[in-house]
Amino acid sequence: MAAKRRSSRAPRSGALRRVLVLHGPNLNLVGIREPGLYGHATLAEIDTRLRELAGELGVTVDSFQSNSEGALIDRIQAARGLVDAIVINAGAYTHTSVAIRDALLTTELPVVEVHLSNIHKRETFRHHSLVADIAVGQIAGFGPDSYLLGLRAAASLLRARK
Repeated sequence: MAAKRRSSRAPRSGALRRVLVLHGPNLNLVGIREPGLYGHATLAEIDTRLRELAGELGVTVDSFQSNSEGALIDRIQAARGLVDAIVINAGAYTHTSVAIRDALLTTELPVVEVHLSNIHKRETFRHHSLVADIAVGQIAGFGPDSYLLGLRAAASLLRARK
């Protein structure tokens, strides 16, 4: 098992800390797709709540959703030097994408993994995350609040790094 990643990158000075929030495949259908499992809040509503919380926490949030693994990887790679932390719900790619894992590693940024549902109470194939061992932590099972808790964790990490 790989060791937990610790970044030696110093945070950007002077500016508000920026957090990239990534939403993976099918998360564009949140609120419509299996609301008993994922809840009724739409992705737009979740992003609005994230921006509101970011203001309270003194950070900024950039959100991005894609069903395409390549687009998510491109966005992760572009984040290096532009953001200070990543909050990611890689959706089904959590369990399958070595490429997303590798892209996250190359940023040398703190990563917080989030999931709307508790992946450990679901099908066995969802119990393993390819992101977990490189993330600072994982938050799962709190519906849309998982994202808010993830943003709080990322902001706390960034405050501690000042």
